[in-house]
Amino acid sequence: MRIIRPSYKIETILNSDSILKSIEQAGRVCYQSNHRIEPGSHIQFVEMILKRGHESVIEHQYASVRFVVDRGVSHEIVRHRLCAFSQESTRFCNYSQERFEDHITFIHPCWIDDDLPEIITFDTTIPPRMLVSDIWLEACLNSEKFYFELIKEGWKPEQARSVLPNSLKTEIVVSTNLREWRHIFKLRVSQAAHPQMREVMRPCLDEFKEKIPIIFDDID
Repeated sequence: MRIIRPSYKIETILNSDSILKSIEQAGRVCYQSNHRIEPGSHIQFVEMILKRGHESVIEHQYASVRFVVDRGVSHEIVRHRLCAFSQESTRFCNYSQERFEDHITFIHPCWIDDDLPEIITFDTTIPPRMLVSDIWLEACLNSEKFYFELIKEGWKPEQARSVLPNSLKTEIVVSTNLREWRHIFKLRVSQAAHPQMREVMRPCLDEFKEKIPIIFDDID
């Protein structure tokens, strides 16, 4: 088995000035105030519409993000309605094939502080420490073992996947408009959110703030 940390990557090239100017051009249609467009006016305009709660205007711009998380986190992500999702399929990905290098990949839970090795097999020597992380490792190892055995017995990936846990790594690309991203971040960086969700959403929000000022500045 392979163990990795979760991650994210913003797939869309985000040009702050271009995005804010496009939002201004769309939004000023509502007020018939195109004559007020001038250098720098896009900043004040977007600040104004967000302050007024006129967030439908920012739906004209979107962004795509690729998340590498465990299946449990992905189950929460796909609950958001106004998004397009493309996710790694356990029906059609056969993890026993050579391109997966004879390993099933799992996500390192953020509450396990141990510095776990990247690759672990049943032959790996792990000193008996009686730690909770050892129980998790054994559970993942067994699920990998049983998955491979079921595939050898003729089961299809869509059948053998039934023994795989929520810790299984998955990749999912999420595309949606900036208003929905605001909604997602408000929910998924709060203290009430799952810790593994916050683990990827917090730095993702920080990067959005850096690349598109104003739109996300009020989300803590």
